[in-house]
Amino acid sequence: MTENETRPTAPASEDSRPYVVLGGGPAGLTAGYLLAKRGERVIVLESTDQVGGIARTEVRRAPNGGEYRFDLGGHRFFTKVREVDDLWLEIMKGEFLLRPRQSRIYWRRKFLQYPLEGMDVLKKLGPVDLMRAGGSYLYAAVKTKVRPQPEETLDVWVSNRFGRWLFTQFFKTYTEKVWGVPTSELRADWAAQRIKGLSFFSAAKAAFLGNKGNEIRSLIGEFHYPRFGPGQMWERMKSDIETRGGEVRMNAPVTRVLIRDGVATGVIAGGETIEAKAVISSLPLGVTTRITDPEAPAEVRDAGRGLRYRDFLTVSLVIDGRDLFPDNWIYIHEPGVKVGRIQNFRSWSPWMVPNDDEASIGMEYFCFEGDSLWNMKDEDLVELAKSELGQMGLGDPSKVTMGFATRVHKAYPVYDGEYARNLEVVKEWLAQTPNLVQVGRNGLHRYNNSDHSMLTAMRAVDNLLDGTRHDIWAVNAEAEYHEEDGSSTGGQGDRNAANPYPYREAPPLNEREAATESAS
Repeated sequence: MTENETRPTAPASEDSRPYVVLGGGPAGLTAGYLLAKRGERVIVLESTDQVGGIARTEVRRAPNGGEYRFDLGGHRFFTKVREVDDLWLEIMKGEFLLRPRQSRIYWRRKFLQYPLEGMDVLKKLGPVDLMRAGGSYLYAAVKTKVRPQPEETLDVWVSNRFGRWLFTQFFKTYTEKVWGVPTSELRADWAAQRIKGLSFFSAAKAAFLGNKGNEIRSLIGEFHYPRFGPGQMWERMKSDIETRGGEVRMNAPVTRVLIRDGVATGVIAGGETIEAKAVISSLPLGVTTRITDPEAPAEVRDAGRGLRYRDFLTVSLVIDGRDLFPDNWIYIHEPGVKVGRIQNFRSWSPWMVPNDDEASIGMEYFCFEGDSLWNMKDEDLVELAKSELGQMGLGDPSKVTMGFATRVHKAYPVYDGEYARNLEVVKEWLAQTPNLVQVGRNGLHRYNNSDHSMLTAMRAVDNLLDGTRHDIWAVNAEAEYHEEDGSSTGGQGDRNAANPYPYREAPPLNEREAATESAS
């Protein structure tokens, strides 16, 4: 639904209490924006001094003027959910770039194009490894038909679709680096959600015939991106909420959610009690189960604590000289280094780097809060990143002119062997308080991208204001919400009638300075 096609503003209710939204990430801000847009009182409470959550943009001042911008995690804006796409355009108003995707896999000191390209695969793998991959796949295909095995864990799910050889070479090392546990302990749900539609056959077909029409979601060829990084969208959304009369309070952690007779009546933040008509929470489920008043039952709190998360940190480096590689990011499948992925920020947007004489990259490390990597001093993390950059032959450590580390809490919900049971316990408890609604990635313990996290907030607002009965837990789980669903249009599409704001092409680098609009 666009700015020009909005629902009529709801008349002011006799109940003057605001809707209270917990968390200023993509889901929380979306809920706050849509509530304010429809004339409702809304207060968004963010515990830190910056909106955007794990999708925020870090900014560092360059010694010679300008700013370096760092995207934590890399956020491609691609969706086939038309209403999410329309909302992005509505917020960004011409500040959305249409960018080419380029990603590669670094494996055995070689680069493999990703999406796969037939001749590149033939050249890099060679005939022996290709025979191993093909033979392993054929064996798996026959085995799954003759003696099918329950696909409960990630290693079985992937091996059945790609063969054991490819699983061991490409999936196992990288996946265990990301999650910090053996693939045999990860549930198949994660693979089914994140790489659905991709198999040995479909990947091989895409490699030799191309991924026409972006049939395989994981293999999209282009995406959209805010000119000054994803943080630009969240800052604009915050400003729009405030312009429409809503509040976004920073440094306002919530310490209690008040529930009386099965109704959420308010929250306590910073010692202040804020009455609420309803509470929309993007807090991690484990946090929500621990801060209610009265206290949640012991089994619910135990289930909340049992929902685990993977944290990560980015070591951002500024390097003297031109870009080290043209990719948006490179997946590091090398077992001999700790880094899991490397971003090149200029490939996301030319405005992320203030000059043409330096490269700016992000070395991403996956860890658990409190482990040796997480607790490493910032200067030691910078030295580690420089060392591994040189070890892989991707850059000269001596040319690094600046570096810093940024830690990200609870970046990825872990789909371990107990998560499904724990999640059901928490869901049953939440169902007893219909106006306490969880949204977003951590709010639902679901590994959603930004578009589906925002869609959960949209559905929550519809349920609260219009009396609809959307199953928010089903977003990105059932066919009607999948990006592959043909009934949902989106992406670039026909913008003329549906939305007045076009996508913007990034100009050549030397025209970057001609831009006059600041990243508000």
